[in-house]
Amino acid sequence: MRTLVTLTLLLLCGSISLGQDMATTQMDRAEMRQEILAEADFLQRELNHLKNVVKFVRPSVVHIETTTANNSGYASSSQVDEAGAGIVFQQGTSFFVLTNRHVINQAPLERIKIYLEDGRVIKAKRVLTDRDTDVAVVEVESDRLIPAEVGDSSEVEVGEKVFAVGSPFGLSQTVTYGIISAVGRRNLQLGRQGLKLQNFFQTDAAINPGNSGGPLFNLRGEVVGLNTAIASNSGGNDGIGFAIPIHAALGVAEQLLENGQVARAFFGVRMDADFDAAAANKIGLFRARGAKVSGITPGSPAEAAMIEVGDVITKFYGQEVEDDLQLINIVSLCPLDEDIRVEIFRDGKFVEKTVRLAARKQFED
Repeated sequence: MRTLVTLTLLLLCGSISLGQDMATTQMDRAEMRQEILAEADFLQRELNHLKNVVKFVRPSVVHIETTTANNSGYASSSQVDEAGAGIVFQQGTSFFVLTNRHVINQAPLERIKIYLEDGRVIKAKRVLTDRDTDVAVVEVESDRLIPAEVGDSSEVEVGEKVFAVGSPFGLSQTVTYGIISAVGRRNLQLGRQGLKLQNFFQTDAAINPGNSGGPLFNLRGEVVGLNTAIASNSGGNDGIGFAIPIHAALGVAEQLLENGQVARAFFGVRMDADFDAAAANKIGLFRARGAKVSGITPGSPAEAAMIEVGDVITKFYGQEVEDDLQLINIVSLCPLDEDIRVEIFRDGKFVEKTVRLAARKQFED
């Protein structure tokens, strides 16, 4: 009898315990469900933001096609020689499309077709290009054009999320997403002729042939770069794309529109070619970075900014300076008539200066 009672009690206790476990599991699942819903709402808001940014930017992006002439001297409607993208900007009351020189490919005006996002086709009035930077400006005339918002490319940092819009393989208005992988990329072998002046952003946002000339833009919907090139063993996207910082590209564009040519910026310092890790350590820098000033050009912007012999220039226009050659590239791509922040290392301290660069031609005559 006692055995039967004991067994009955054990079964009852087991049922109660099992019921409690099931109730606990249901409560845990209910709490988990609420957590999932809360996180999903947060992620959906973030996703909605990304979608809104893309909708905001796309009307300012154009698809560009150039055609070649056939043997009769006329262009074939189906023969596309080059395809790429461009960005609409406004200067005063005029509009222009910023793109890459290699997208235009020296095509005559009548063989350049520019497609807006709404399907309209507009014509090029004038084309100006700069070989050293691969920047091209196409002056256009049309109504209801939407210019892009411009970001501060000197503030772009590694890890920042970015979008790329372009026409990979002729597929216009294609959007990809990634991060800034590196800044200040240079000494790259790009194309047959290469580019003389290089100071690129590197991104893993998918860039393929046809993305050239399109924008690289940030989470605020601001253009920070002009997509220009890829590094690829396959000819397609390998996760390594390059963009010209937008301040540099627009600086070139504005000079082309105003003067028909580009005046390279001039700083006015000579640099110590023997500056190395040992020399850096001796003055208190823990690694060999920057460019050490060994001379100042009289009357130059550097003199006006009170740069001194012995200073080490560690940052220029928001970019870390690794060595002399990089400083030359950065300066050459900087805009004129704009205050540029310069960080120097002097007497064991980092000091910030402001300089306004001049045209190199003024000091060559």
